[in-house]
Amino acid sequence: MFSVELDKPSFCNLQVTNNTEHHVAFKVKTTSPKKYFVRPNTGILLPHDSCVIRVTLQPKREYPPNMQCKDKFLLQSTIVPRNTNTDDLPVDTFNKDGTKEIQECKLKVIYETNSDDGGFNSFTSQSPDSTTAIQHNTAVRQTVQLQQELDFLKRQRKRSNGSSFSFVFASLVGLIGITVGFLLNLSLASPSTA
Repeated sequence: MFSVELDKPSFCNLQVTNNTEHHVAFKVKTTSPKKYFVRPNTGILLPHDSCVIRVTLQPKREYPPNMQCKDKFLLQSTIVPRNTNTDDLPVDTFNKDGTKEIQECKLKVIYETNSDDGGFNSFTSQSPDSTTAIQHNTAVRQTVQLQQELDFLKRQRKRSNGSSFSFVFASLVGLIGITVGFLLNLSLASPSTA
């Protein structure tokens, strides 16, 4: 979804997450390559890693009629060997030749503008029923993505054993503080022999 303002570029971030145990290459294609700048448009994600792709809509001199947009994006992904670099990807990596499985996700562009009440108005070329379905599907996708990110963070936390160190360290500092306080209290409470 792009917030469109005249003579200004619009940005949209797309987070791609690899929820597998494999290295996964991805590529972003669009039906209107001159209107959008996508970085990175190709990359490799390590297992359980994610990447934010920034899509920039070039500045517009006038609003599109009825704020309608037929532009689409295609996100393709496929498993690649472990030590593959983005620069080493073969040209035919994302060709459908039947020898490899390529996952695809199609995304439709939606424009929105500032409304008079300070909010946003969204415009799509869909009927109300299909708009509701798209919103529902988007909400489900976001929920699944958040769940995957939560699972990833839980796994990372289990892998790091730094939490026991911090508890031991805090206990040690507390014990030293109590001991120093007790010794100071004794030295101040005892009569001086001067």
